[in-house]
Amino acid sequence: MIEDAKDFALIAAVQAGLPVAARPYALIAEKIGLTEGQVLERLQRLRQCGLIKRWGVVVQHRALGYRANAMIVMDIPDSQVDQVGRLISRYDCVNLCYQRPRYPGVWPYNLYCMIHGKSRDAVWVQWQHLQDECQLQAYPFEMLFSARCFKQRGAQYARLNQGATNGANPQIPTSNPVAAYG
Repeated sequence: MIEDAKDFALIAAVQAGLPVAARPYALIAEKIGLTEGQVLERLQRLRQCGLIKRWGVVVQHRALGYRANAMIVMDIPDSQVDQVGRLISRYDCVNLCYQRPRYPGVWPYNLYCMIHGKSRDAVWVQWQHLQDECQLQAYPFEMLFSARCFKQRGAQYARLNQGATNGANPQIPTSNPVAAYG
């Protein structure tokens, strides 16, 4: 877990991405008052304890020609939602997969997944393949295509100076009402 304000500052420094430099960790170290080795040790510890799940890249998919994004929402029986969520999250075409609560009488869907494609037809083909492979044909669903992109980045939970002023160990919010798969 987080040991001190330096851990929090480190998370804040890396959550938006690494600087494009020959030694990005050295730049981060200088920014938060650590050595490059200390940054690497802390990142390794934070990863081992599960606070950092993985490193990744946020690709601007529209710039690569992937202009069709669909959030597919499904009404899966509660007794099967974990199994179905884990199953469909294994497919490369699924970028996100998570469970959310239903709102009876308003919104019946409880399982969400995102599929990107170069066209809406391509997304539909991927969805139909996923339905066939995972035997999802019996479950109601809606395919909600994005109409406009206002923002795209990875999640950010900490600010660089958050928690450093009062000496307390700041906490990254961990409560999350949804289950994520994958």
